[in-house]
Amino acid sequence: MTGQNPDGQPPRTVYIGSVTGGAFAVGDHNTVTQYQNAGPADETQAELLRAVRELRADLARFTPSDTTEVLDAELVSVVDEIETAGAAEPGRLARLQRALDGAGALAGSLASGAAVAEALAALLGG
Repeated sequence: MTGQNPDGQPPRTVYIGSVTGGAFAVGDHNTVTQYQNAGPADETQAELLRAVRELRADLARFTPSDTTEVLDAELVSVVDEIETAGAAEPGRLARLQRALDGAGALAGSLASGAAVAEALAALLGG
C-alpha cells in the first residue's frame, strides 16, 4: 500500500510556484488564513517607501555606527508603518527627518539619502 492515500487512491501532487494577493486551500479539511498588508496609501508614500528601502541597502555597506544604527531603526519603523497602515504618520516622518539630519554628510552623500530627504519634504511640506 506504499504510495497510496488511505482511500486506496494514488497520491495527488500539487505544485504552487508563488502567490500574490490571494488565498487558497488544497486538500480536505484545510483552514485558510489570509494576511494582507495595506501597502502605500498614495504615490508619495510609495516613493518614500522605495527611497527608504534603497537607503537601508546603501547603509548596509557602511561600517555600523551609532548614527547609522539610529537612522536604520527609523527607516525600519517607516517601512513597517507604510506596509501595515498605508502611510507613515507625521510624527514618524519627523523622527526620520531628525535621524537623517543627524546622519548629515553620510546620508547627504548618497543618492538614496537625497531621495528620502526629497520624499520627506514632499510629505512634511518643507
